[in-house]
Amino acid sequence: MKKIFIINGGQKFGHSGGKFNETIANATAEFFVNNKDFEVRSTDVNDEYDPAKEVEKFVWADVIIYHTPIWWFQLPHAFKKYIDVVFTEGHDNGIYKSDGRSSKNPAINYGTGGMLHGRKYMVTSSWNAPKEAFTLPGEFFGETSVDDGVLFGFHRMNAFTGLEPLESLHFHDVMKGANLNSDLEMYRNHLTNVFLN
Repeated sequence: MKKIFIINGGQKFGHSGGKFNETIANATAEFFVNNKDFEVRSTDVNDEYDPAKEVEKFVWADVIIYHTPIWWFQLPHAFKKYIDVVFTEGHDNGIYKSDGRSSKNPAINYGTGGMLHGRKYMVTSSWNAPKEAFTLPGEFFGETSVDDGVLFGFHRMNAFTGLEPLESLHFHDVMKGANLNSDLEMYRNHLTNVFLN
């Protein structure tokens, strides 16, 4: 049985009720709960959490699935705080032991001290920006993908812990052009391709 840990990083703040990422996180749980080959645990960063218990979830899981909106080209502050608090709790306690270097040769092996080797992660992100802002010449992101641009540091953070990536999925234009039904269908197809095929 494969163990799935789902993190809803969608935040209720300002004009955002966090509904889109909550819906995607719920669809993720439903997908896996309805398949007997998976066991599911989850966290919503809007709820109170015990950092030590969150570390246990990372250590327990075979796959961590993160769901996050992008606010001002970064993770929302509650999700970033969750990572800072939980990963600090996980120092030498299941998430990472060190930065991987030794005092004998501190110039090499940075980022190799993770303790989550053998596990994988997947991330979805939601954007006000349309897909074309990343793909068309002359548009805002200079033809740089979400994964190679705004989420580059997020992916390196996971690599630092030893996690390996599964294919990401990004939802675009969710403020002005959202079509929740087609987004959910696309996402369920993505989950099927990544986890069942």
